[in-house]
Amino acid sequence: MKKEKKVKISNLLLIFTLFLFLLLGARISYIGLSEKVDNINIQELASKRTTQTTILKANRGTIYDNSKNVLAQDVSSYTLIAYLDPKRTEDESKPRHVVDKENTALVLSKLLDMDKDLILANLNKEGVYQTEFGVKGKGLTELEKDTIKAANLPGIDFIETKKRYYPYGKFLSYLIGYAKEDEYGNVSGEMGIEKYFNKELTGINGKTVYQKDLKGYKIASTKEMTEEKQDGVDIHLTIDNNIQFFLEEAVNKSKEKYDYDELDLIIADAKTGEILGYTSTPSFDPNIRDITNYLDPNASVAFEPGSTMKIYTFMSALENGVYKGSDTYLSGSFETKDKTIIRDWNRVGWGRITYDQGFIYSSNTAVVNIMDKYLDANSLKTYLKRLGFGSKTGIDLPNEAKGKIDFKYETEVFNASFGQGITTTPIQHIKALTSIANDGELLNPYIVKQIVYPDGTVKENKRESLGNVASSQTVEYMKNLMYRTVNDGDGAAHAYSIPGFEIIGKTGTAQIADTGGRGYLLGDKDVIRSISLMFPKDNPEIIIYGAVKRSVTVNALSEPVKEIIQNVAKYKNIYKEQNESQNNIELKIDNYINKKADEITNSLRENGINAIKIGNGDTIIDQYPINSKVTKDEKVFLFTNSTNKTIPNLIGYSRSDVEILLHYLNINYSISGYGYVVSQNLEEGTEVGEDTKLELQLDSKIKKE
Repeated sequence: MKKEKKVKISNLLLIFTLFLFLLLGARISYIGLSEKVDNINIQELASKRTTQTTILKANRGTIYDNSKNVLAQDVSSYTLIAYLDPKRTEDESKPRHVVDKENTALVLSKLLDMDKDLILANLNKEGVYQTEFGVKGKGLTELEKDTIKAANLPGIDFIETKKRYYPYGKFLSYLIGYAKEDEYGNVSGEMGIEKYFNKELTGINGKTVYQKDLKGYKIASTKEMTEEKQDGVDIHLTIDNNIQFFLEEAVNKSKEKYDYDELDLIIADAKTGEILGYTSTPSFDPNIRDITNYLDPNASVAFEPGSTMKIYTFMSALENGVYKGSDTYLSGSFETKDKTIIRDWNRVGWGRITYDQGFIYSSNTAVVNIMDKYLDANSLKTYLKRLGFGSKTGIDLPNEAKGKIDFKYETEVFNASFGQGITTTPIQHIKALTSIANDGELLNPYIVKQIVYPDGTVKENKRESLGNVASSQTVEYMKNLMYRTVNDGDGAAHAYSIPGFEIIGKTGTAQIADTGGRGYLLGDKDVIRSISLMFPKDNPEIIIYGAVKRSVTVNALSEPVKEIIQNVAKYKNIYKEQNESQNNIELKIDNYINKKADEITNSLRENGINAIKIGNGDTIIDQYPINSKVTKDEKVFLFTNSTNKTIPNLIGYSRSDVEILLHYLNINYSISGYGYVVSQNLEEGTEVGEDTKLELQLDSKIKKE
């Protein structure tokens, strides 16, 4: 009989196996009873696997000027895609994928202005469901999308997204700024109003949460939770669209004619502090962001202002009761205790003259003698700070600079009295000048007129008084000195004089500090020329501050400023009494949008208004100007819902009228000369295409009546 083998199992193995079972049981119990395992919420993880969350994206707010013209808004943008998978087509008579790749590439190459072989390479990708076409296929407009759709290419489709659009391009770019989308689809402002009010403009996204089954469908009888989105606010600026056009046009002329590095201008309502116009050149187009300087020169860059500061040194002396304008001093040069020689701009001076004459001639030694004999550093510093220098104005723009009003030693004090060795910003000068325009009352400048919330609530900014900083006597004295500075033949600001216009002002010329070391740059162009002015003299309505960097002539600044003054004065009807004539009588232009084109055109013409109907449509969809006043020789453009776009007859049009009209019509053009149109390369009625380029020749001596 065969003996059976006995298998012996080690007691150690039994114990080890039992231990594993106990460990596994403990782990299962732990997982079943615990809320978290390895710092992971089990219930939350399970919920996410069956929970669908859909983001309800908030709409970004729109930015408007003070007439509700759109300056920045969200528009639909499209990405071109091509479906390549043949399985997508269920009916061969109605293909839903790209069938003829060669023809599709050929057609798209023309419509996208893209190399055909690159397109074909995308269409020939293997094992992919769909493909895109790179940069050329992204950011397409509604018109571009419709043009491609009209080609009826099987398998071609679009993905719609939103993008930020700035309809006026370089117009107001530093003030508006720009917003851009990041890799996650979030849009945020990075300059200007877009950045300062980014949170308010962005709004708050909402979401919808519901339970779904394995196929992705909502499970019946389960609760759906929705958090409603909160759209961003709309921002209404104080900018006057017409005044901004005057400003942009004048600056563009100067840029074409003169050589300089930079020109900055601000126009403000003297009685309220509202900013009406605002520009810096070189500028940039926020749609393409061709930016070379990311700091706003009017608010974020402080520089030495030069002799415009003499206004406030003289005001300080008047307010302290130590100024006597008829007293005399010896101009030319002044030696400080540390042997520093301070000279007048003409080096030799004007001999012994009065302090009043010293202001009119812009004598450095005039203010130095005032500081040496009558004022002290603390008095001047205190007064400059009362006017707002050395502090931010609080204007609604990012990265505002506060400048530097810091001087202690004798030479520093003397230099500060004529604007050297201290730094200020253009917006600070606008603020300080309001004290002269308002009988000593200082106003805070502001750029946002209204913030409109999605529920219709409106937050409105209004005139903000900061109290009186000068007496009526001081203000009147300074007005008279500033008037003579502009209007006397030997006044330092005579380049800004316009016959019949009571302009008051003060110029400044400051050396540019050497950033690579101590002292100043010494080249002929290494200066900043500036102007602080307002008009009319007795009751100022408009304040202008401007500065041009590295220009050899004051004309680069004075010519655009004088053109702006004349256009603004006419537009605001400031000199009505002295200029009014039968041909100059102003007529009110209302808002005619959505009204019958022929009816409005005929009505305006019957009332003596030069109304010009643009297009063959029957309804007005836009107009220029709007809610304004015009004289009989001014044009009113009424843009209709036209089905075609043709070249108008522009002979006799001014440069301003041409730029306004062609801007609205979105026609590519170039202009040679100044004055009025005397010839155009395309005949009236020529249809406008993508490659159309209108060339205009202007002559200042010819105007067609």
